[in-house]
Amino acid sequence: MKAIVATDEAKGTAGMTVEVRPEPQAAINDVIVEVHASGFVPTELTWPSTWTDRVGRKRAPSIPGHEFAGVITALGYGTSGLSVGQRVFGLTDWYRDGTLAEYAAVEARNLAPLPGDVDFTVGASLPISGLTAWQGLFQHGRLQAGQSVLVHGAAGAVGAIATQLAREFGAYVIGTGRAHDRQKSLDFGVQDFLDLDNDRLEDVRGVDLVLDVIGGDIQKRSAALVRTGGTLISIVGPAEARPVDGLAIDFVVETDRAQLGEIVQRIRDGRLRTNIGNVSTLDNAIAAFNPIERRTGKTIIAIRP
Repeated sequence: MKAIVATDEAKGTAGMTVEVRPEPQAAINDVIVEVHASGFVPTELTWPSTWTDRVGRKRAPSIPGHEFAGVITALGYGTSGLSVGQRVFGLTDWYRDGTLAEYAAVEARNLAPLPGDVDFTVGASLPISGLTAWQGLFQHGRLQAGQSVLVHGAAGAVGAIATQLAREFGAYVIGTGRAHDRQKSLDFGVQDFLDLDNDRLEDVRGVDLVLDVIGGDIQKRSAALVRTGGTLISIVGPAEARPVDGLAIDFVVETDRAQLGEIVQRIRDGRLRTNIGNVSTLDNAIAAFNPIERRTGKTIIAIRP
C-alpha cells in the first residue's frame, strides 16, 4: 500500500516521504480499514508516541495520522458489532501506525459508524477536534447553561467546534484570535471576539471556563480571568499558572464511541459544522503539511479522492 512515513524526528514534516509499505494485518480485536480520508495534526511529529512505543523502544519509521474515515475490509478474531463493508470513522491508538495510508489496522473499540449521508472528508475532520472540544467543555470543564466560556483559537479546528457546542448548551462564548480570525469566529457563533494583537485580554473577567489551545503567555494570563470556582482547561500540557480558587486541568483526548455518535448526529442535523481547511491527495500530502499560507482549518488528506 502507499503511505506517508515519518523518518526523522529532527526534520519534522521535511523528513516525511511517500513510500510503499506492507498492508497491515488484523490482530485480535482489530479491524482493517480502507482509509478514504485522514486528518493530520502538525504537532504529532513532536509527540513521543510518534517515535517510540510504550516501553521506550524506537519505532520509526512510522505512519502518522490518527483520525480517519473509511470502510472496513477485514475483521480480526474477537471483533463484534462491526461488519465488512461498514462505513466507520474514529481515532487510532497514538503508539501504532496511523491513517495516512491506504489501509490501517484499528482496534474495534476505537471506531464509530459513519452514516451514509456524511462525507468521508467531513468524517475524518471530526475525531480529534470534535472529541477534544466535547471532552474539554463537558467532561473536564463541566460546562452548564448560563455560564461563560473563553475559547482561545476560536477560528481553529477545535475552537470552531467548541464554540458551536458551547452555544448549543446555553453558554456565552468569548473567542480569541488574530484580527483576520474575527469574522470566521463570529460565523461559528462567538458572541464577543478579542483580537490578541490589539485588544486587552485582561478586559475579560470572571469567566467560568477557559479552553486553551495556545499555551505559553496567553495561558498564563488567562488563569487570572477565571472566576472563583471556575476552570482553566489546557490541551497543550500542564498549566503554568492556576486560577485563584479555581481548577487547572490538562488532558489528552481519548476515543469515545458514544461521544463520536453525538458529534456526527449534530453534523447530520445541521447543529454543527466542521472547520476544514486544505484538502489534498496522498501524493501531495507533504506539501499540504508545509503550506506557504497560514492554515485556516483542519488539513485533510483524501486517500481515495
